[in-house]
Formats: sequence, C-alpha cells, structure tokens
Amino acid sequence: MKRSRFSEEQIIGILKEHQTGATAAELCRKHGVSDATFYKWRSKYGGMEVSDARELKALEAENARLKKLLAEQMMDVSTLKEMRGKNF
Repeated sequence: MKRSRFSEEQIIGILKEHQTGATAAELCRKHGVSDATFYKWRSKYGGMEVSDARELKALEAENARLKKLLAEQMMDVSTLKEMRGKNF
C-alpha cells in the first residue's frame, strides 16, 4: 500500500480549513491533491481530532496483527487435520 505524503495531522488540518469555509476545489489546488482524495479523506477523517486519528491508526494496526495471527492459526489447524488424515 502506498504511503501518503500527508500525515493524519495534516489531513485533519486541511479538513478543518474546509469546515471554516474554504471550498474543496481551492484546498485541492493549494495542497496538490485530487478531488477524489479529498473526499476520501473527508469520509475517513471527517469530524475527527488528531487524537482520534492516532487511536484509529493504532486500532487498524492491532486489527492487522490479529488477522495475521488468525490466519497463521488456521494454517496450523489445516496442516494438523491434513496430517491426521494420512496414515504413516
């Protein structure tokens, strides 16, 4: 996954500018992002504070770690079931 040029703090700052009255087109031109990127940010970070964004990032990292652990466990179980079915 490509890493963003903007940190969560910067994205939230841009969205706060939009809330104060700047248009989306102006902000996109000023910061060099596309309209689609701006609206994706707004759907993900809209109404958040910086601390909320940090918490979201930590939760996403934990979720990814847990998914990886689950996948490894499922592979282990599958391997054991396969080995149990074979007679040596």
